[in-house]
Amino acid sequence: MLNGEGYRLLGQSQTDRAIEMFALNNIEVFPKSANAYDSLAEAYAMKGNVDLAIRNYEKSLELNPQNKNAVEKLKELRQKK
Repeated sequence: MLNGEGYRLLGQSQTDRAIEMFALNNIEVFPKSANAYDSLAEAYAMKGNVDLAIRNYEKSLELNPQNKNAVEKLKELRQKK
């Protein structure tokens, strides 16, 4: 539910509010959720904050080494640096 709300905000180009939703609510409530960190990373990437996007994709991958999305996104983001 929280993740869905964050993506709804992203869809409305409310990136800062989506980041708040993902970081403050999703991560606090589900600190061991790879998906929560993946979603936060996506929002940071959309905002253009490559460093925070990478950090959160790495955390997502740490929690779920099978997260193929995080692997692909990390490759893309590291090429931008």
